[in-house]
Amino acid sequence: MRKKRTFLTEEFKVENWDVVKPFFEKLESREINNAHELNQWFLDRSELESVLSEDLAWRYIRMTGDTANKEFVDSFNFFVSEIQPNVAPYTNVLNKKAIESPYIEELQEQGFDILRRTLKKDFEIFREKNIPLFTQLDQEAQQYGAISGAMTVTIEGKELTLQQASDYLQSSDRHVRENAYREIVSRRLKDKDNLDDLLDKLIQLRNEVALNADFSNFRDYMFRSMGRFDYSAEDCYAFHKAVKSEVVPLLNEFAKERKQALGLDQLKPWDSNINYLGTGPLKPFETGEELEEKTIKCFTQIDPYLGECISSMKQMGHLDLVSRKGKAPGGYNYPLDETGVPFIFMNATSSLRDLVTMVHEGGHALHSFLTKDLPLNTFKQVPSEVAELASMSMELISMEYWDIFFPNTEDLIRAKREHLESIISTLPWVATIDKFQHWMYLNPEHTAEQRKDAWKSIVTEFSNSITDWTGLEESLEYLWQKQLHIFEVPFYYIEYGMAQLGAIAVWKNYKENPEMGYKAYKEALKLGYTKPIGAIYEAAGIKFDFSKENIKNLIGFVQSELSKL
Repeated sequence: MRKKRTFLTEEFKVENWDVVKPFFEKLESREINNAHELNQWFLDRSELESVLSEDLAWRYIRMTGDTANKEFVDSFNFFVSEIQPNVAPYTNVLNKKAIESPYIEELQEQGFDILRRTLKKDFEIFREKNIPLFTQLDQEAQQYGAISGAMTVTIEGKELTLQQASDYLQSSDRHVRENAYREIVSRRLKDKDNLDDLLDKLIQLRNEVALNADFSNFRDYMFRSMGRFDYSAEDCYAFHKAVKSEVVPLLNEFAKERKQALGLDQLKPWDSNINYLGTGPLKPFETGEELEEKTIKCFTQIDPYLGECISSMKQMGHLDLVSRKGKAPGGYNYPLDETGVPFIFMNATSSLRDLVTMVHEGGHALHSFLTKDLPLNTFKQVPSEVAELASMSMELISMEYWDIFFPNTEDLIRAKREHLESIISTLPWVATIDKFQHWMYLNPEHTAEQRKDAWKSIVTEFSNSITDWTGLEESLEYLWQKQLHIFEVPFYYIEYGMAQLGAIAVWKNYKENPEMGYKAYKEALKLGYTKPIGAIYEAAGIKFDFSKENIKNLIGFVQSELSKL
């Protein structure tokens, strides 16, 4: 149940810009004579922003749920082409009004120092000539979902989405795995030129945005735009080096163990997903309904409040979990800023990967619930480094109760081992994607061929040296095209690495003292974005630290847990 509106009417709907504009005009022209009135101005602005945000959310949710539905696509495009471009100049004017208010320093409530910093940053990088470019970028980026959502393959006479087909990569029959892999790769490669062309357009537009805002490149612009006040590009490079030295050697160990366990002369890419500790793929659930019910039971074991959160989402129809043709790839938890009850979208088939995605998005959902009553919308807009801490920590905390999904002890051990190994493997992939994006945007005039060469060099640097790609070189060269972040949310990826380290630390605390560890985790999430990232991590009882020493210590802890299985 959403809060009662006080600034907008209860009947207000975002039908066109003409019905929205008067509310921005009221905020722009309102006289503010003291700190109390400024605080109320912020509250009214927050209400307007929440309503607009939720309206856009539903347009996006519907479009990604059915990318072939023209009405849904047009509805989303209407917002990004007719509403957002008109909102942007007013947002800049309101930011200036707030920054220049003589009363803003009097607002001492927790979070206003972060808000002032964010407003100043947004005002400094705003350029009116970038507004149409942002509209074009939004429309171009959605093409990735349309192209990917239309990809299907036929296996055993059945038309399958690529997500559904990927389940065959876990088959104990190697011929089945190879066939599925080749079918998936072949289908992806049919659109490789389209996706190359799309990225070329996006890079050109993004570089133009950066130059307009007086930055020398899009990388530096995004670091500022994303509010990365707590670390620099140099810190990212240090992360890459630390992962290469401390984590990549473990990938070789895992690959050697896999190759030996499977009794193979050559380890091929289609051998990388099979759980070699047992026979056949793990099946934590059969249907979307079963995934919902088991997740609620699992979460209730952790915290009854958490179980209630997912139950309320189910009752409100805020779960769209199962893969189907025409559905955009990926998964997300979309906060609904006015309602306060988020929406989880994913492409489940029946794999362990899907279970992990569900509990991951469930962590995001918990974050949404815990911050829904913060007074300002901006306090809920947490940086990615904090958002992903919420989700990745939940993956590990929930693992303590995965017996609900795997009543068979042997299967439970297999699932835990596979997930812990995947966590270690996540860090090199994060470093790969992040370093690739640094290269692309520091070299915006590169050709598609140069990009392919750069990718090959980087992906090789962070991959195991055991897997044999002979005859599959093209598959490796275009592996980056499956990563939607590159197309839709540039530079949003290093956060997964930072948060993964934080999540391991949260899990370590939870293992040592479940009650205190979980309490600190929740207290950190409740802060939203009212404190700097380092302080939020500190509230969780951990450090915001991705140094070589910290990575070594945390990976050592994961290895020790693996040795117990």
